[in-house]
Parts: sequence; C-alpha cells; structure tokens
Amino acid sequence: MAGRAAVPEVIWARPERAGRGPRPAFTRADIAAAAVRLADAGGLEAVSMRHVAAELGCGTMSLYNYVPRKEDLYELMIDAIGAEHEIREPTGDWRADMRYNALQTRAIMLRHTWVPRLISGVYGFSPHTLRYLEHCLHCLEPLAQPYSVKMELVALLNGVVTTYTGNEIATAERTRNLPWTEEEENAVRMAYLGSQVATGAYPRLAAAFTENSEPVDLEAVFGLALERVLDAFDPDLR
Repeated sequence: MAGRAAVPEVIWARPERAGRGPRPAFTRADIAAAAVRLADAGGLEAVSMRHVAAELGCGTMSLYNYVPRKEDLYELMIDAIGAEHEIREPTGDWRADMRYNALQTRAIMLRHTWVPRLISGVYGFSPHTLRYLEHCLHCLEPLAQPYSVKMELVALLNGVVTTYTGNEIATAERTRNLPWTEEEENAVRMAYLGSQVATGAYPRLAAAFTENSEPVDLEAVFGLALERVLDAFDPDLR
C-alpha cells in the first residue's frame, strides 16, 4: 500500500522538509487547509488523498511524499482547526476559564461539523492540541488538585462537548434532506411517546414528564451538563 510505514510513527516526528533538495511545493498547513475546505463543503466523505491532491493541483502519489497515510491527513486537519482556539490569559477563575474553553470547542465543532467524528486521543499529540492542553492546565492552576485530576477534568469536559454537539450535528444532518422539518418529526415522535406513557405501563416516565412539561432547551441542557462536570471537581462544593 502506498505510503504505508513498516512501524508506527507520528507525523510530527517527521521533518516537514528534508535538509537538502528543492523547496517543497506545499507545506503541511497548505495540505491541512485544503482538506478542511473539502470537509467543510462536503463532509468527511469528501476528504480523500485524491481529492486533496486535486484541490492542491498536484498528483495523488506526490501527496504521499508529504502525508504518508490518510490518518496523518486527519491529524493535520484536527491540528489546523485547533489553531482556532483563542489562547487568552487565564482570569484566575478556573471555572469561568474552562467554561469559556468548552464553549469555544463547541463553536469550532459547529463551524466544522465533521470534527466530532474525528475526535480521538490518537490525534492528541499535534502542536495546536498540545498548546490547547497546556493552556487548559494553565487555567486550572488555581484548582488545588493534582495534574491527573486536572487532566481528567479536561477530558470529561471535552467528552461532554463532543457528545452533545456531535448528537446535535448528526440530528440536523439526518433531517436536512427529509420532506419535513425537524420540529414536525419531533412533534410526531412526542405524540407517540405521550400515547405510550398514557397507557399506564410506564408510571415513572409519566411522573417524570408531568414534573417537567416545559419544552427542552438544548442550550440550557448543554450548559447544565458543563456545570455538573465543573461542580464535580470544585472543592468548595464538597
């Protein structure tokens, strides 16, 4: 298989440019930007070595000289969008800073809806990913917890953001090409759910729905989930 390495490797450990020879026609940033443009326009399925090469105006086999594997291309993409995080000076309020970081991550995912499908610890070694993680730990300096706990907090927050935002994106994409709106489908499903609860077979669900009959505010639910995670690590709440 073209570009397949005999042993595992990290693309960031490979020199981007050899010490000798002509200057490369493209940088990793050029390649990542091309792949991100394709993914933003057509989803992750639109990203292939052939399509990225065409976007850059080079041959597919030439691209393998820069990016040995498609997985490396994905890693370049994740790093590229990681640069969109604003690394601002921490305020000293670790909860506010981490809430801000989480909301930034959500905004990035909503701009690049393919991102939740690529989130993986495998891609956690890129320059901008490491920069963001270092920033999070800087924000968490006022929190009197060992680094292992702080890393757990960062991971849980990212997991909540990815899960909620990924589900929202998947729902929107599923209903985009249907002949009815998401609201119309939800109304039909809620009507069916109500008919089932009304049978008396689900008394606890009936009590839960009766207790809170207000429409679900997804943004409020997302915000509450963030606060629950932050509460779990806040020593002032124990």
